[in-house]
Amino acid sequence: MGCRTLFFALSCILFAYYISAPIPENVEETWKVGTINALVKMVSFTATLFENIGLMKYEEVLSTFVKLDVTKPISDEHITVTDTTFSGVPVRLYLPKRKSERQRPAVIYLHGGAFIIGSCKNSAYDLLNRETANKLDAVVLGVDFRLSPQYYFPAPIEDVLSVVKFFLQDKILERYRVDPMRICIAGDSCGATLTATVTQLLKNDPVFKNKIKAQALIYPALQVLDSLVPSQQENEHGPLLTRDMAIKMACLYLTRDEALPQAMRKNQHMPQESRHLLKFVNWSNFLPDKYKKNYIYMKPVLGRLNLSYPALLDSRLSPLLVNDSQLQKCPLTYIVTCQYDILRDDGLMYVTRLQNVGVNVVHDHLEDGFHGALSFMSSPFYLQLGIRIKDKYISWLEENL
Repeated sequence: MGCRTLFFALSCILFAYYISAPIPENVEETWKVGTINALVKMVSFTATLFENIGLMKYEEVLSTFVKLDVTKPISDEHITVTDTTFSGVPVRLYLPKRKSERQRPAVIYLHGGAFIIGSCKNSAYDLLNRETANKLDAVVLGVDFRLSPQYYFPAPIEDVLSVVKFFLQDKILERYRVDPMRICIAGDSCGATLTATVTQLLKNDPVFKNKIKAQALIYPALQVLDSLVPSQQENEHGPLLTRDMAIKMACLYLTRDEALPQAMRKNQHMPQESRHLLKFVNWSNFLPDKYKKNYIYMKPVLGRLNLSYPALLDSRLSPLLVNDSQLQKCPLTYIVTCQYDILRDDGLMYVTRLQNVGVNVVHDHLEDGFHGALSFMSSPFYLQLGIRIKDKYISWLEENL
């Protein structure tokens, strides 16, 4: 009984500490956001504590909570939902039941979770993909790619590419009556990273280069070179996603070695060989003036980290690193950015660079938005912001797909 009382007391103290963290004034549902913010940070604190004392790994604690939210493939009056595999990778398929005289559009959706947690079967993604299928009369495919650190980079990319190429086969498109000219890849957070990467790779593949009509990126992470862009400094403490959490999870995509996150926190993680790549993520050239504020551009310190991580130079990890001739091949693009998101500037830079090379880009910036809101669309953690992002995304698909 004494241990339970102590645990409860410590939990109350932690909650009181985190609930007192300021939430920006223009964010709606302030108390609800504050409560979710406190709970997320308590879970992260607990995960760090458990890892430090050797009980469980950080990502295992997070995954335990996220797995509580996994849904079954339940069909309804409008949509048939099926769990299956494409090219050996688990997927969830949403097929409209109503008869259609013409071929349907298709959306391949890639879930968020920093490459270490999450599933297309989580309730928010099930709701999103189900509604997308119903409103667009579209075939929707959710992909459960392998997660880190059990499977490091580039395993998730390999899984998604495998699924997409399998789906794009003529015989598969015919089976599901999909219009081969109306296919979109979409995702949020790390799923948006995968979306950008896979779209770039497919556009360079002569077999598949004309088979993706559009891509949709919801608060994407698009570079790891500079960990002190203005949005990372401005939103260091969240809401929800803190800079420290993001760095820890991003590094788990590559390694368990603590040297990398320690160096990344100081912006001293990139090797000398990356010097020629800095021009692609120089925020002083690509951010609109209103987001630069009074921040002064400082190049990342190169060559301080003794260990070598070739992935840090790989455009598959940082889609912003491709040159303009590669970007020019990108299809119609939709990007959502949020003001109170440490990843905000990645999305803003991508918008600028795509527009500079003539790509058709639709950009929705949410002045009251923050990272991860799309994951909170069902009871008891229902946020109007998440519903708004969902509605904007589906509305864009309806108009453009």
